[in-house]
Amino acid sequence: MTTPSNKTNSGNFFEDFRIGQVLAHATPRTVTEGDIALYTALYGPRFAVQSSAAFATGLGFEDMPADDLLAFHIVFGKTVPDISLNAVANLGYADGTFGVPVYAGDTITTTSTVIGLKENSNGRTGVVYVRSRGVNQQGEMVVDYVRWVMVNKRDAATPAPAEVVPDLPKTVPVAALKVPAGVSFDSEAYDTVLAGSPHLWDDYTPGEKIDHVDGMTIEEAEHMLATRLYQNTAKVHFNQFEQAKGRFGKRLIYGGHIISLARALSFNGLGNACKLVAINAGSHCNPTFSGDTIHCWTEVLEKAAFPERADVGALRLRTVATKDLPCAGHPYKDAEGKYLPNVVLDFDYWVLMPRR
Repeated sequence: MTTPSNKTNSGNFFEDFRIGQVLAHATPRTVTEGDIALYTALYGPRFAVQSSAAFATGLGFEDMPADDLLAFHIVFGKTVPDISLNAVANLGYADGTFGVPVYAGDTITTTSTVIGLKENSNGRTGVVYVRSRGVNQQGEMVVDYVRWVMVNKRDAATPAPAEVVPDLPKTVPVAALKVPAGVSFDSEAYDTVLAGSPHLWDDYTPGEKIDHVDGMTIEEAEHMLATRLYQNTAKVHFNQFEQAKGRFGKRLIYGGHIISLARALSFNGLGNACKLVAINAGSHCNPTFSGDTIHCWTEVLEKAAFPERADVGALRLRTVATKDLPCAGHPYKDAEGKYLPNVVLDFDYWVLMPRR
């Protein structure tokens, strides 16, 4: 009789996690120029700093940096085999900061710490809260953020752990936002014509809402390529044979894919929002699938100036993405305060923008 092998990784289930557990994630990832080009091909972002080496180095960057969300997705993908291989859905984000820029040739390594556990009332799933941190080859922080994910239990009869829900800040404080060292956004260095928009930090007002006008349809092949690019192995995105038996009967689109689509679409109206520096909060409100068309709108929530920096300020933005629903009326919630079924992302974040 052949003894079954147990050398494969079946992923962690809810009852496998414990508070304070530190997970060192496998497969460090060296970012290449090919990764950066492929990210552009997948989403079409047009922000000049991440599109032009000449533009970026003219501001003081070492080279053309990778898109901040590419770094985020690579760090996220490293965590999947240990945290969300058996996930039902990724639920939200908070308290995220971006550190040093990532350039082609940098190697990103990721660790996560379990900071919260809460079993759901059905007894079959639970929510796991983790803080994940990606660092480059010099140990410098690239991105650090909290996310929470609904994970299946291996056995519904397993007793639930003591409930711990972390107390997370509503926003990342301005003092924690990191402007890249040695970079200047003054008017002599920053060319608004090449950047594609005349509108700078001074031109935006809290409460202002911007319909980004354009839409982008999700293609199955592009989504699959993107999740492979990030080495995100979550079953809900890859395995149609298994997902055909599930709630939706088909694969879910990775939520980060929607974030990147919305960020790319937001260029039309926020063309000088040149660098993401923090994630305050984020919710995947409803699922998305291949064939859905994503639109988005953004509200300016807050403006912040940096002490001793007259060249650049921060805007706190809230971008809401929809599926198959143009955003001219800024759709969001119904009369009962529930997300409309076409709303798929509610994302609160800080960006850097040059000042006049």
